[in-house]
Amino acid sequence: MQNQKNLGWRVTFAGLGINLALGILYTWSIFKMAIKDSIVAKDGLFNWSLASLNDPYAVCCLVFAFAMIFAGRIQDRISPRITAVIGGILTGSGLILIAFSTSWIVWILGFGILMGLGLGFGYASATPPAIKWFPPAKTGMIAGLVVAGFGLASVYIAPLAIYLIERFGLSQSMLIFGVAFMIIVSLLAQLLVNPPEGYVPEGKAKSASASAPKLVDFSPGEMMKTSAFYKLWIMFCVGSGAGLMIIGSVAGMAKQGMGQLAWVVVALMAVGNASGRVVAGILSDRIGRANTLFIMLTFQAAVISSLMFISPDQVFYLVLAAALIGFNYGTNLSLFPSATKDFFGLKNFGVNYGLVFSAWGVGGFIFPRVSQMIVAYTNSPKMAYLMAAGLLVVGAILAVVTKAPGAEEETEPLLGTPAPAAATVIEKN
Repeated sequence: MQNQKNLGWRVTFAGLGINLALGILYTWSIFKMAIKDSIVAKDGLFNWSLASLNDPYAVCCLVFAFAMIFAGRIQDRISPRITAVIGGILTGSGLILIAFSTSWIVWILGFGILMGLGLGFGYASATPPAIKWFPPAKTGMIAGLVVAGFGLASVYIAPLAIYLIERFGLSQSMLIFGVAFMIIVSLLAQLLVNPPEGYVPEGKAKSASASAPKLVDFSPGEMMKTSAFYKLWIMFCVGSGAGLMIIGSVAGMAKQGMGQLAWVVVALMAVGNASGRVVAGILSDRIGRANTLFIMLTFQAAVISSLMFISPDQVFYLVLAAALIGFNYGTNLSLFPSATKDFFGLKNFGVNYGLVFSAWGVGGFIFPRVSQMIVAYTNSPKMAYLMAAGLLVVGAILAVVTKAPGAEEETEPLLGTPAPAAATVIEKN
């Protein structure tokens, strides 16, 4: 049992390490700033329109999310190790490809599609095997720890990217990142392993309690017949989209007041992002996923609204707002995998969470793209902030009425279809 417990922590920290590499996505605002400088300077390198600046990032978010569905199925049925290696190779290949071109379409293919696929496979492989080694009471904490790496990555990638871009240029920097992350993710993938069949986590009683609530393992099709799935999906879409909208532009927001130190805001947002994942995971283990979601979505609406009154030269308030937005955004990435496991079981967790996670991609595609268009045509982001805040309030209201399938008012799945006959019912010990 001791070796199994230690193996669980090994898997957890291997997953965290993989996410520390894959979190390069959250440094997009640094790369975007370099591309924008080239466009404005008309140096001939990046001949893009300003309205298309966020396109590679938006496509990456969308592909990342939908790749999670297929990657989750591979993780469930074959191996998290193989899934992670595929992710490392695809992510590295995408970054290497854009190192040899400044074309918009090549960046869509490399950063958007190839890297998006790689992030989906790598991310899908990290959390499921880790939470399988621990009892339900630790689901939020373990999920938070694993995904914290993705949020924390910008703490070191942002300053490193600034250094490499200044020294070698943007294209050469992409080549360095691509080769390094391909190797790192592939090596850490060898530490990912699911617990043996019949494994019972320490701290989970082996005898069933007559009064214990039922935990149902839903198949993907059964899950998609419940209203709980659609409520989670909408909340995740809004919560992630609003956060990604700011993350993708924060370096540009800070540049006017901080110049080349704008990466500090990116790094502090990353610290908030990572800490939000861990804090929300632990808090939700205590007060419930829905209650935690309501608090965080409401708080995020208030902070994003405050950006309408903060000018770029008010550095302290901008840094504080960025850190809080990062914190609130990060909570989504531990709350929704935990809620998916609680609501729909662990047997098909990889593919089920992939379906829920598609909301992250849709939000990440729509919000940054729409906000960039608003800024391009109005020369102000205020309408984008107002839109995001309003939708976050809607998400907070949904959190209040969302319950697990079978709980109180939701005793039957959506559309009045019968409860899943094929679902595997087990006692929650």
